[in-house]
Amino acid sequence: MADLKARSEASPNSKTLAIKVEDFSYQTMEQVNGRASMIRFELKNPDIKAGDVLVVLAGSEIQFHGLIMRVEDGWATTTDYHSLLVPDTVH
Repeated sequence: MADLKARSEASPNSKTLAIKVEDFSYQTMEQVNGRASMIRFELKNPDIKAGDVLVVLAGSEIQFHGLIMRVEDGWATTTDYHSLLVPDTVH
């Protein structure tokens, strides 16, 4: 609970990180029904924190939409159980 409180006090407004699927590399941590449901990706924007949102787009279609749960050592982890991303490590 203290961790959630610290995050909300540090960043009261969340940001959205939008990335084109063709420019996005990730590692699949979990998969459901043949789709990457939990992913880990290298975070190149130091302004993005836990509590911000990742959106991965293919044209105007959303492939992945999830709350960033953790940021550690330059890597972020997020989950979307309705993901359309295939469980590859590189796209």
